[in-house]
Amino acid sequence: MELRVRSKLFHAVPAAVRPEAPIFFLTICCQPRGEDQLCLPRIAEKLFESARFLHARGDWWLHVILLMPDHLHILASFPAGEVMSDVITNWKKYTARVFGISWQRDFFDHRLRREESLRDKSDYILQNPVRAGLVKRAGDWPYVWWPEKENGGLGQPALPTTIDPPR
Repeated sequence: MELRVRSKLFHAVPAAVRPEAPIFFLTICCQPRGEDQLCLPRIAEKLFESARFLHARGDWWLHVILLMPDHLHILASFPAGEVMSDVITNWKKYTARVFGISWQRDFFDHRLRREESLRDKSDYILQNPVRAGLVKRAGDWPYVWWPEKENGGLGQPALPTTIDPPR
């Protein structure tokens, strides 16, 4: 039986959308699934370091990034001068070459359409390790990063009151 080749996914923001406004929920998977490539302390720190670099440089605004053993979830916005698919593709190429991560082709993206969706997606992302049985409480999962405000408080997303931030 011949397997169907997956079509290329297009990740362009529609022209009617203000590029700096939308928040995207992204899932990026490793290949093969089921193999822990991301939740290794050295690799995780390097991934967060590279993500922070792009965040500080203004290629993307990360609201949260959470690593699972074989995939990751991101809530991110992209400035007007950046094309989401280019930023993600370049980051994947860099992390594959430098850290040896084997990524699946493409990624899943969903543009959040309502302000309350940020909280819903944040909850979903932060509870992912709990649902997978990796920790009992979301706050115990060490492989999560979000930007801090200048005063040292947590940045976006605002954490739900039922979840303790990681230490």
